[in-house]
Amino acid sequence: MPLIACLGWGSLIWDPGQLPVQRPWFRDGPMAPVEFLRQSRDGRMTAVLHASAAKVRTLWAVMDAPDVAVAREALRLRENISVERATRDIRSWTTGTKPPELIDELPQWSAARGLEAVVWTGLGPRFAGRAGNVPTPEQVIAHLAGLVGTAREHAERYIRQAPRQIDTAYRREIEAALHWTPLDKPADPRDG
Repeated sequence: MPLIACLGWGSLIWDPGQLPVQRPWFRDGPMAPVEFLRQSRDGRMTAVLHASAAKVRTLWAVMDAPDVAVAREALRLRENISVERATRDIRSWTTGTKPPELIDELPQWSAARGLEAVVWTGLGPRFAGRAGNVPTPEQVIAHLAGLVGTAREHAERYIRQAPRQIDTAYRREIEAALHWTPLDKPADPRDG
């Protein structure tokens, strides 16, 4: 059975649901350009990969999956992505193939950990109902500040529960404007 990892930078870390990952999530994942650029249907601003973002250290966990197809399907189900969108929005890499554009260090990083494959969510930016629309930090803050009730609670919880190491420019601006500071404990130097 190949050793397969799942990368994460958002809710997969604190709420993996039925995703078959072994705990804990290690904090020494590959560097990737992550930013809070995707407006979810419930109003949250979620972290996604985008070429315009600065790179941060991602997290990873070993998956209990016999092959990449099973790992991709498990991630698709956890992320509630349709079968039609899975090819685009659920990404994978296997040893010996070309490194992915946004995570170019993946081959070296994986080899150092004995991994044979990696899967991750490849959703892109979306704002104001338009896929691919990259909001400014000011637009994100105005959107989040305008949320009320449960929508605001969920949006705040997402930002605050994101791992502390997902320290992005937008997150720092959200923290300064809305005081939504991280809830997770500081990284233990023994992790990863």
